[in-house]
Amino acid sequence: MTWSGSWRLSDLPDQTGRTTVVTGCTVGGLGFHTALELARAGGAVVLAGRSSDRLAEAEAAILREVPTAVLTPLVVDLADLTSVRLAGSEAATFGPIDCLVNNAGVMAPPYSRTADGFERQLGTNHLGPFLLTGLLLPQLAESGDGRVVTVSSQLHRMARSAPLDDPRQQQGRYLRWPAYAGTKLANLLFTFELDRRLTAAELPVRALAAHPGYAGTHLVANGRFGRSSGGVASIVDAANRALSQSAADGALPLLMAATAELPGSTYCGPGGPGEGRGLPRVVGTGRRATDLTAQRALWELSERAVGITYP
Repeated sequence: MTWSGSWRLSDLPDQTGRTTVVTGCTVGGLGFHTALELARAGGAVVLAGRSSDRLAEAEAAILREVPTAVLTPLVVDLADLTSVRLAGSEAATFGPIDCLVNNAGVMAPPYSRTADGFERQLGTNHLGPFLLTGLLLPQLAESGDGRVVTVSSQLHRMARSAPLDDPRQQQGRYLRWPAYAGTKLANLLFTFELDRRLTAAELPVRALAAHPGYAGTHLVANGRFGRSSGGVASIVDAANRALSQSAADGALPLLMAATAELPGSTYCGPGGPGEGRGLPRVVGTGRRATDLTAQRALWELSERAVGITYP
């Protein structure tokens, strides 16, 4: 039966026997809380992130809460396609994967390029996850009921257009927030095109998306001020905590998309005013996210950019 109405953490089904890869597992963030609750429900979790030290911190924090948790660290820098390929090779030894949660990302940093020459936000938020998903797809299919959950944002509605230009060429003046919004639109375009292709290929995998609303993570301060500590970032963090829901609550739409009985192409987000906070439910998207031409064009651009061809 397809889920309807609000979803609560108590609705999280038993995860025993299931393996989920979660990217962006920094202590206190959305990925961390997603991994924690999946582990608490009995699932095996692959903690993926670019820093082995931070992964060790996340693993230790989860084990303090869930001493029996089955956790595996996986170092992957989504801003470096070589790192993504190495992570894909390592993950190939894990056996079937039931779910991949593409959570990691950057928000509105100053202009820079990835190791492969892409604008950093597009490279980290879309192209890296696009490659990782493709590399893990055989294992997701092997599970017999695989799922890919990609984290978007309400800011996708602010995107002026889909990011369909050459990702290695700067197109005019760089505006960090419109660029971020474009990557969040890309997350949805990718999800819907992926789900359509999976269905056409008759693969037992579905693609869904989720957004956390306005969740009080450290990502806003990191992105806006380009650092993870300091006076200004601390002030922004304090404001975030006052105005937003917690990262634990922000993770609920991700958990809903990862575990509830939902069809592919479903988008989950908070059910409160403006989808900023509240219990998660199925939500709608901006009209640009449903543009079939843009979905296909972004897909073709992404395959060329990262050097992978999906089935």
